Formats: sequence, structure tokens, C-alpha cells
Amino acid sequence: MQLDFTKAGGFIPAIIQDASTGDVLMLGFMNEVALAETQRTREVVFFSRSRNRLWKKGESSGHVLQVRDIRVDCDADSLLIRVDPVGPGVCHEGYRSCFFRRLGDGGTAQIVEERTFEPEKIYASQTQSPEATSRGTKLQETKR
Repeated sequence: MQLDFTKAGGFIPAIIQDASTGDVLMLGFMNEVALAETQRTREVVFFSRSRNRLWKKGESSGHVLQVRDIRVDCDADSLLIRVDPVGPGVCHEGYRSCFFRRLGDGGTAQIVEERTFEPEKIYASQTQSPEATSRGTKLQETKR
């Protein structure tokens, strides 16, 4: 099957889902090389747009994502990768999922999950690991 990497400048979004629970764990981007490496190793590899290089999820933390299967959407421009996660979480902030906040009225974010690991212990020896680098818009957060 020919995937359409042209719509997003050579990348396709890859939704990562826990194959056992159905929980969405994270979203990353892949180019053709990252997808081929993911298929070859059966562990998720993304393309880091900020570092302009391949990035194996878990290369710093050890929390790798073992691929169970890869599904393609109807337009062939997005992937759903069902995985068996190794480790207590995928989020560099210490949560099982990167989707640990709920966006409320007025744009405030409420933390709705519990931390599953202490990121400072995982990333203590690294000044700025790929997984410890925060991206995106800072949201005002409130504890539930």
C-alpha cells in the first residue's frame, strides 16, 4: 500500500494506542524511513521534527513501544499503531499517556490522571533528553 506522505510535508501522524486497553498513549510523526525502521524492528520509531532525526521512543527512558500491528486510515495519510508498552508510561512528564490533561472552559487544563513514574529519576543524567523536551503550548494547569 502506498501511504500519502505529501499532505504534511513528508510526514504522517501516528496515533499510538495500547493494544490491550485501547487507551491512546501519544501522537508522533513518521517519515518513510521512521515507518520502515518501525516495521523492521517492531518498536516504534518517530521522526523528531525539532531535532531533524529519527527518534526511537524509549531510547532515553527504556519505555519502548513494541508494535503489535499497524493500521492505515481510509485516506492512507495517518497511522494507528497498536502497541504493547514496556515501562510505566510514555509521557516525558511521568504519565502513562501524554493525554493526562482535560481542557476546560476558558482554556485551563486540569490534570485527570496520576503520575506513573518520576521523570527526574529517569532523565536525571541527561540535560535535555528527547523525551524530556517539552513541546507545544504551555497551558495553565490545575490539579483535580
